[in-house]
Amino acid sequence: MEKYPPTSAVTALRQKQGIPKEVTDFLAEEVPIALIYNGISHAVMLATPADLEDFAIGFSITEGIIDTPKEIYGIDIIEAFNGIRVEIEIASERFIHLKERRRNLTGRTGCGLCGTDSLAQAVKILPHLPITPSITIQSILAGFAQMETMQSLKQQTGATHAAAWLAENGTVMLIREDVGRHNALDKLIGSLNRQQIDCSTGTALVTSRASYEMVQKCVLAGIPTLAAVSAPTALAVRMAEQSGLLLLGFVRGENYTVYANGQRLIR
Repeated sequence: MEKYPPTSAVTALRQKQGIPKEVTDFLAEEVPIALIYNGISHAVMLATPADLEDFAIGFSITEGIIDTPKEIYGIDIIEAFNGIRVEIEIASERFIHLKERRRNLTGRTGCGLCGTDSLAQAVKILPHLPITPSITIQSILAGFAQMETMQSLKQQTGATHAAAWLAENGTVMLIREDVGRHNALDKLIGSLNRQQIDCSTGTALVTSRASYEMVQKCVLAGIPTLAAVSAPTALAVRMAEQSGLLLLGFVRGENYTVYANGQRLIR
């Protein structure tokens, strides 16, 4: 049996229509995941202990630690008594760059800003995405419908976010789930890169709000379209506009709102 499975069974007392009943419930796990580069711990994230190789690759790309998966020479996943260590061996020149960045790193959270020492570092200037083909709203709406049926952890626990890859043929080809929305997107990006799928050819669908970090991750990965179930932030919209990312929010059923670069969307 795995020391850290993605879900755990617990006994709970459920009240339904005024009748209490003892049930077995399945809950999503949150486990401390230490990301260690060339022997030095860089970050500890609370995440669902699944698809951790994808997580390591995606996190490394979207945090700017590497430019390409070829700069990762090996990934070892080691279960410890108090969490999981993901030991990543990267190219020497990338590790030197990482050590330079770490000189001012004093803490780390999911906010995406901790450990920076200037406003310029806090809000990065993102590259502009190349011009990509238009996409139909029907394809995106159908993609979310497909995605809903593929979220096995959510169906079991009701507690996880998902990020899915909508290919240019209109089919959801990949899905990754995690208790953290950033983690789910990192896992998706890692899987795309590990399978050598061209990130410029599809759309990222997420079951969360579209924060600045989610926009940043998509742009740095080269994904041209991000569609979210919930709202974006104002900063996310500004950064999407500047980088050429097509950004949609409140995609639910037949409803949606276009926030940036809507000229690429065919209605």
